[in-house]
Amino acid sequence: MEEPRKLYMVVPCYNEEEVLPETSRRLKEKYQSLIQRGLISGESRVVFVNDGSKDNTWQLICKLHESDPDFFSGIDLAHNAGHQNAVLAGLMTVKDLCDMAITMDADLQDDINTIDAMVEKYYEGNQVVYGVRSARDTDTFFKRFTAEGFYKFMKTMGADVVYNHADFRLMSSRVLQELAEFREVNLFLRGMVPLIGFKSCCVYYERAERFAGESKYPLKKMLAFAINGITSFSTKPLKLITGLGCLMSALSVVALAWAFIAKIGGFSEPGWSSTMCSIWLVGGLQLLCLGIIGEYIGKIYSEVKARPRYIIAEFKNKEK
Repeated sequence: MEEPRKLYMVVPCYNEEEVLPETSRRLKEKYQSLIQRGLISGESRVVFVNDGSKDNTWQLICKLHESDPDFFSGIDLAHNAGHQNAVLAGLMTVKDLCDMAITMDADLQDDINTIDAMVEKYYEGNQVVYGVRSARDTDTFFKRFTAEGFYKFMKTMGADVVYNHADFRLMSSRVLQELAEFREVNLFLRGMVPLIGFKSCCVYYERAERFAGESKYPLKKMLAFAINGITSFSTKPLKLITGLGCLMSALSVVALAWAFIAKIGGFSEPGWSSTMCSIWLVGGLQLLCLGIIGEYIGKIYSEVKARPRYIIAEFKNKEK
């Protein structure tokens, strides 16, 4: 095997004080195993990204860095920038320091043992390795139904996403350099990474229950994330509005012809219900269409302002 490469692990954290001690312990054990096997360089490290946590997450990260500065690093964002921005902040910070980087959430739901297979796939020539869930047995029926529906709907909308893949992935430094060229403010990494291209593959694992703490993705955030993914990577909703407008116009012509024939035939009766139903239907469709258009206008508004996606307040790192 070729000379071991440097692996940086980017772990976004938001209010993770309950799980962080266990996450750091398991990651250190895994890294030591990988180093002993000659799969990664001894200069590899774990970088925790504090996404504006309100608890003691940053204090714990600082303690980890102080106790083992050769292994743990920390990035403190100036404010809560959101999960995707926190991931990107970590990746962009380490892109010139590593040969490959893996992103993983801090809740220990992603299988740490899958890292071995990811690194091996990297040495086989893959620039991107996606961690994909083999099953959703640990999810509730509602979570499983909505998640699977989301991936299928994204495919229908034309977005190139990997089915049952979240943000557990390995990327080479070459891919990170190309990712840095993507300047959009509205981030959806699950759709952006496949757009970069290069040789890629998937490794499969069983997702575990959250080790401790509460989920940071309630239903409201999940819906907002899904809407952001759809509107960031597909214009099909706008095309559907055009199609819907054509359909309503055609139906209006048919209704007009029917009303004219009924009037001439003398068998028409004025009806309040049919009038009100048609008004509510057309009004509802108009508001829906305006809402969809508004989502895209909001995206344009954010992109035009081009505000920083994240601001790093502090980077605790010891160069080797």
